[in-house]
Amino acid sequence: MAGKGFALVEIIIILAIIILLAAIAVPYLTTFEESSAVKAKENLRKLSIAAENYASSHSGAYPASVTELTGFISSAGSYCADATGATTVAGGYSYACNLSAAGYALSASPVTAGVNKKITFTATTGGVLKPE
Repeated sequence: MAGKGFALVEIIIILAIIILLAAIAVPYLTTFEESSAVKAKENLRKLSIAAENYASSHSGAYPASVTELTGFISSAGSYCADATGATTVAGGYSYACNLSAAGYALSASPVTAGVNKKITFTATTGGVLKPE
């Protein structure tokens, strides 16, 4: 009598293949998440340095608009929608820029919070960059 269905050995082999593929894929996904956090931090660092350079060139006055900041970092428009904190999404992070002649506050928050230790980063006047 011919058996219908799968034998126990066949099911175990299939499960072993699935586990092997998952073991290969998970480290790559984790690395991607970590690299997006590193990029977000680096983007804020670059924006902050550009704002500080602007202030050095303008008697201590910080950029009050994204256009002014763009003169010191061409990618500012990619991360700062405007100077009043409207958000722009890039690389899995939501960026907000609050700019005024008196100072600035920049932030990068994960679009999906809490996934693989995603962290919100902030940069403030004086070049202070910190995770929250």
